[in-house]
This record gives sequence, structure tokens and C-alpha cells, in this order.
Amino acid sequence: MNEITQNLAQVRRRLLEAERIAGRPEGSTGLIAVGKTWPAAVLAKAYRLGIRDFGENYLQEALAKQDELKGLDIIWHFIGPIQSNKTRHLAERFDWVHGVDRLKVAERLSAQRPVDLPPINLCIQVNVSNEPSKAGVGLDELRSLAESIIRLPRIKLRGLMAIPAPSDDFDEQRGAFRTLRKALEELNLEGLDTLSMGMSDDLEAAVMEGATLVRVGTAIFGDRL
Repeated sequence: MNEITQNLAQVRRRLLEAERIAGRPEGSTGLIAVGKTWPAAVLAKAYRLGIRDFGENYLQEALAKQDELKGLDIIWHFIGPIQSNKTRHLAERFDWVHGVDRLKVAERLSAQRPVDLPPINLCIQVNVSNEPSKAGVGLDELRSLAESIIRLPRIKLRGLMAIPAPSDDFDEQRGAFRTLRKALEELNLEGLDTLSMGMSDDLEAAVMEGATLVRVGTAIFGDRL
């Protein structure tokens, strides 16, 4: 518990300092704690320290944690690869889905979202580093996909998400995130207010380029189990 307390305090300090340097309002960057491989009990500790947004990469693992933590007021984000045959669980059990890069997936989430739940929040994943092996839509296809998704019922397109190629160079990190920010600005579609970008090693660069949500796992929980 003490380690998570210290780690989380450090992450919050990093966010506040990055916001200060960027000239952004304090607290303008939301924090998603990514709990992949960590048990529900560890997530519960982070919850007691004030975390409300939790991200998961693996569906079956996430569903089990949701069952264990169902009494807590958690906002669940799915940030892993999306298989078309698994969308029903995402539609029924998650508040946000990051990483949509195909219209078929968005259509299934739209059709499968229960009518008694609010619209599910979606982010389109963009392949900002043009990596052949990485998921995400290309910049040249982004507008067509966004304009198709935004018309679907039972979902709310909120913005863009990216996982750039790893780099230790701060300017390179900022460059990748700047590409995503500019892509969102150029879309100029109503209701798009989210840039989901930045993780443990590059959150400062993401904040400098306008991240509204950062997805942090290792810096909070430690190395994966």
C-alpha cells in the first residue's frame, strides 16, 4: 500500500508540474490507472487513494476484476486490442473504449450497447508513427472513419487515442503527440474533446501537447506481475 501511495503521489506531482510548465489549468489532465496483470485488491487500494478511472487491456481479466469491484464507483476504460467477437462485453461493461480503428467495431458497439446505459464513449486510435505492425487508422483515413462513427446511435465519439513508437527523446515524444493534437483540431467535429495519449515514460510530453487523459500503469503499480 505504501509503495502505491508514494508512486501515485509522484505521478500526480509529475502531472501538476507538466501542466504548470505547459500553462494549463491545474487538474486539466485526467489520470487513468492501468491495472493489467494486477489483481482487483491492488486496484481497490488505488481506488481508496482517489483513483476513479481504471484501464484494462485484457478482456477476461477485466471482467473478473469488475465482478470483484462491482460495489465501487469506477469508470472502466478498455484500452487493449479489440476483437469483433468480443464487443458485446465491451458494450455492456465499459464506460469508455479506446483504440477503435474500424467502423465494424464501432457499429457492433453501437448495436450492442444496452438502452438503459448512457452512450459509450469512444476514441479512435491513430497510428501516428506509421508503424506497420501497430493498430490504428492512418491519418488519411481518419476523417472518413470519424464522420461515419459520429452518426451511430448509443455511442459518443469523444476524440483520438495513440500509442506512439517508444522514444527516450522528449522532442520526438512531443512530435508524435503533436501529430495527434493537430489531427483532432483538423477534424473539427462537434463533441470531440479528448486526447488519450501519454503513459508512464512520456506523460510530460503528452501534457505539453494537450493530453486530456493519460494512461499510467507501471509508474503507479510497478512492473507487471
